[in-house]
Amino acid sequence: MLRSCDSQEVREGAFAVVAAGAIVWRINQGELEVLMIHRDRYNDWSWPKGKLDEGETMPECAAREVFEEVGLDIELGIPLPAMTYQVASGTKVVYYWAAKTPGTKPVPDGRETDAVRWCAPKMAGKWLTNPGDMAPLEALVHAHKAGKLETQPFLVVRHAKAKPRSNWTREEGKRPLAATGQRQALAVARLLDAWRPERVASSPWTRCVQTITPYVKQHRFTVKLLNSTTEHEANRHPRKARKAVAKLLDKCRSQVLCTHRPVLPLILEELTSRMGESLAAFLPAEDPFLRPGSLLVVHQPVGGKGKLVSVEVYDAFED
Repeated sequence: MLRSCDSQEVREGAFAVVAAGAIVWRINQGELEVLMIHRDRYNDWSWPKGKLDEGETMPECAAREVFEEVGLDIELGIPLPAMTYQVASGTKVVYYWAAKTPGTKPVPDGRETDAVRWCAPKMAGKWLTNPGDMAPLEALVHAHKAGKLETQPFLVVRHAKAKPRSNWTREEGKRPLAATGQRQALAVARLLDAWRPERVASSPWTRCVQTITPYVKQHRFTVKLLNSTTEHEANRHPRKARKAVAKLLDKCRSQVLCTHRPVLPLILEELTSRMGESLAAFLPAEDPFLRPGSLLVVHQPVGGKGKLVSVEVYDAFED
């Protein structure tokens, strides 16, 4: 996992305990508010968070913990800086995301969480029990002031592991996923659900369509097939492929594109042109860019104005 918001210490660190959570926010009468939780067990005020379940990714954990602790079915927004602190077993890290409230009422679960409250960030800073919880809050407030808090996710998925070319004698566009790739496709669906992109685009080749199908079926979405993003067409007409990606980005909506490794450099070129140099440094720079079944997430400010504001990369599920 790579997130542009995390410090080098976090990106390169090894941790005894790994957890994830989110700061849920809303605009109330024109003012920013954040959701705090109280845990009776620790008698503290903090953000919804919890430890990873086995086989779970950090984004999945963050969304699940918020739902379990306060009953909100969130979609992740921009990543917020992770915090680290010492526990009995060693160093613990908690990865955070911003998440706009889905509009439903938060309800404490009565086990981990016994109370919730909406409050202004300044008041939240006074109520927080752990000083380390300030870093993600400060990043959220900074993003809000800069117009970079309310965003839309744009996700790029490299298709899952396909059957070997050497063992396939039929049309290349019909080469399907291997058994491992089919399991990766299920993992891709679970991971995508943390952002829940509402629009789905894909190369029409079988291995791409099969990769995105579990997610599409889960939400009953339709798939927009982009012939220009197949390996063959992108090699023949790279400008056309990049233009197709640019057109998706120009619409500035919650969406995912599933495509092939040879197309990734064209996508990365387009993304680079839409972000600052320091942020572009977090984009994959070497072939194969993404492993089969891996994904890249960037966020666009709502309205399409301004540059991309974050980069995240999540590696593939492995058996």
